[in-house]
Amino acid sequence: MRIDPEEYVELVLTCVEQIPRGRVSTYGAIAEAVGEAAGGGGPRQVGSIMAAYGGPVPWWRVVRADGSLPPSHQGEARQAYLEEGTPLRPSGNVDIARALWRPPPRG
Repeated sequence: MRIDPEEYVELVLTCVEQIPRGRVSTYGAIAEAVGEAAGGGGPRQVGSIMAAYGGPVPWWRVVRADGSLPPSHQGEARQAYLEEGTPLRPSGNVDIARALWRPPPRG
């Protein structure tokens, strides 16, 4: 069962709002969590939603599977990670092994 695209946007943004301070989730984990309720969708769709609508939510808490962000977001995100105590690797990427938060499935 497919849902309305606007509802999918809301599911994604609601999921991102639930990521605790100092933790992160991945585009893929969010896509998995909302996918059952939405009837599909993947990491790229989540990324597109975050690019278009993610400003009001803690967007820096959504990272690539390797713990990185697009280069254009790294400076601002790094400051938020330091303020929140998010575990980082020496490379500056988020330490996924220590910081990953998996959203519960939405079904």
